[in-house]
Amino acid sequence: MLTPTKGPRLGGSPAHQRIMLANLAANLFEHKSVTTTVTKAKRLQPFAERLITFAKKGDLPARRRVQGLIAAKNRTNKSIVHELFTVIGPAMAQREGGYTRITKIGNRQGDNAPMAVIELVMEPVSPKQAVVKEAEKAVASEAPAEEVVVEETEVVEAEATEAEAPAEAEAPAEDAAEGETK
Repeated sequence: MLTPTKGPRLGGSPAHQRIMLANLAANLFEHKSVTTTVTKAKRLQPFAERLITFAKKGDLPARRRVQGLIAAKNRTNKSIVHELFTVIGPAMAQREGGYTRITKIGNRQGDNAPMAVIELVMEPVSPKQAVVKEAEKAVASEAPAEEVVVEETEVVEAEATEAEAPAEAEAPAEDAAEGETK
């Protein structure tokens, strides 16, 4: 259940606000982005995301509920609901939320009202497993570099012991160093 909005409603009455949000949502689903005021965009965002969540379910009761919320009284709204359930819903299937994005674009020329663009986020989401695999690959590529450094250190230590040893003992030290590298 939606909580009532605090402060003045958009348009004056609850019915007008509901109709305005339904029309904005229909335009958002039809054009994939809408330019409106920041206040209307912020009120539209949870409404549109809830409709997309219904579209992700994809069953008949969800479709009827969305048609009731968008007030499908003419054929164009039915085509918008169809597009929502056949194109937008499956595109958002991997996304767990955040279906819309609000970008502020400055103030309107006439009345200096702050304007924003609300758009659908249609980019595919990278699953967490892909991120984890990339991190494991990065760690695996770093690990052999560390091992090489350790081997170089052992060779340097072997050379240091050769310098300290007398000239007669150099041959056994070289044999020992060759045995470690094999």
